[in-house]
Amino acid sequence: MTNQDSTAPSTDQPLEDRVNNRSQRPTSKAFQEFMASSWAKDTSDLPEQDAAASYAAARRAKLSENFTGERIVIPAGPLKVRSNDTDYRFRPHSAFAHLTGLGVDHEPDAVLVMEPTDDGAGEHGSNHVSTLYFAPMAGRDTTDFYLNSRSGEFWVGPRPTLSSLSARTGMPTDSLEQLEMAITKNSGPQALGGIRIRLVREVDLNIEALVDTSRINTGQDLEASDALDTELSEFVSELRLIKDEYEIAELRKSVAATINGFEDVVRNLDKAVAHERGERVVEGAFFARARLEGNELGYDTIAASGNNATILHWIRNTGSVKPGEVLLLDAGVEAESLYTADITRSLPVSGKYTEVQRKVYQAVLDAADAAFAAAKPGLKFRDLHQIATRVLAERLSEWGLLPVSVEEAMDPEGQHHRRWMPHGTSHHLGLDVHDCAQARADLYLDAELEEGMVFTIEPGLYFKDEDLAIPEEYRGLGVRIEDDILVTADGAENLSVALPRKPDEVEAWMAKLRG
Repeated sequence: MTNQDSTAPSTDQPLEDRVNNRSQRPTSKAFQEFMASSWAKDTSDLPEQDAAASYAAARRAKLSENFTGERIVIPAGPLKVRSNDTDYRFRPHSAFAHLTGLGVDHEPDAVLVMEPTDDGAGEHGSNHVSTLYFAPMAGRDTTDFYLNSRSGEFWVGPRPTLSSLSARTGMPTDSLEQLEMAITKNSGPQALGGIRIRLVREVDLNIEALVDTSRINTGQDLEASDALDTELSEFVSELRLIKDEYEIAELRKSVAATINGFEDVVRNLDKAVAHERGERVVEGAFFARARLEGNELGYDTIAASGNNATILHWIRNTGSVKPGEVLLLDAGVEAESLYTADITRSLPVSGKYTEVQRKVYQAVLDAADAAFAAAKPGLKFRDLHQIATRVLAERLSEWGLLPVSVEEAMDPEGQHHRRWMPHGTSHHLGLDVHDCAQARADLYLDAELEEGMVFTIEPGLYFKDEDLAIPEEYRGLGVRIEDDILVTADGAENLSVALPRKPDEVEAWMAKLRG
């Protein structure tokens, strides 16, 4: 027998466990007994029901009405690794947040299961009983309390109990240990007396595997089942097209915090100008406000100065901020409820727009105002874009930049003006910055506006440095103005109107903030 090579790696320890080699965690029985002793008992009362709970229950009732007799599974999603053994801050899937009312960083791996019941025998007279499954707080007499770096209270802070989260959500709760049975029991083809499962997919791979295995074991067609899941994803997305009172109130909070963030940026503009990576100064100033007043950024901040402002989703933010340039700031604060604002302003770094900058800015503002003036119940969503872009086409024609007539440009076979405005004018807004993204086109793009819809109006013009189709005076200038719009019974409300929009008002506002 040959001697084992002393340099060969050991395979005795599982690979997934080796990340803990650095921790040197004590495992002696004496330590375990000592750790389990002498902790104060929790004598606090159960929390009050969350403000969102009753609204979430009403949303579940609408979902129940549409899928009578079927089991509905809505995962929150797992933690996602950022680097080795550190995770990103957890954010639940938007459908889970919408249907439970839970925001912030509540309960990775949680799953909402809506179990079918007799007609009208479920919660609030619906056809389902909803139960929230999650990993409750581990007792201080367990090793998970101090050994589990993902869910142990010693590592991540206080965790809810089954009873406390039930009190907050108004739903029954149960441990994840019971989840597999809850999802798979009596699963099977409806024709054979089984319960059909619908799942929101692409959220939690473990739940997908569990559901698909159950389907295979009971002889269900996976392709047909995928179609059922797609219908569920469509419905929970379309369910968010009309915002309720709670959602609108949360969006107002997000907008107010976002406006405060824009003010912080203007106060820090001189620091941004002085730094070689001034866009990062801008980004950092807004991020501080987002964490101070909200949960997070609603999306990565676009802090784009000069020619970078002509890059629609410039989030590297590595550039400088120079006097004479326009800074395009597209940013939004996400509230702890997870509802986000989405606002853009194009600010003169020196405090005053040049003649060309003001001319372009006014054209974009006029386009936004035209779309807003038309917004009311009955107008088609797609018409907002046509109204705004016609104004831009007319201005481009007046300036001699449009190579064809306005009518030729506006024709679907033309679209020449879109060289300088390639994106859409509006998108729905809510739990996601581009909310309701899985909704069908006839309920989104081709739908008529209804009271309670919230969306952006955000026309822009982008003249790149390298664009030889325009005079040099325009090059390196990007302007976008974006506001958050609520459809009312007879018109629309600009939720972000408190943030100055007219060029004179922008200049005066900036001068005041910069002292």
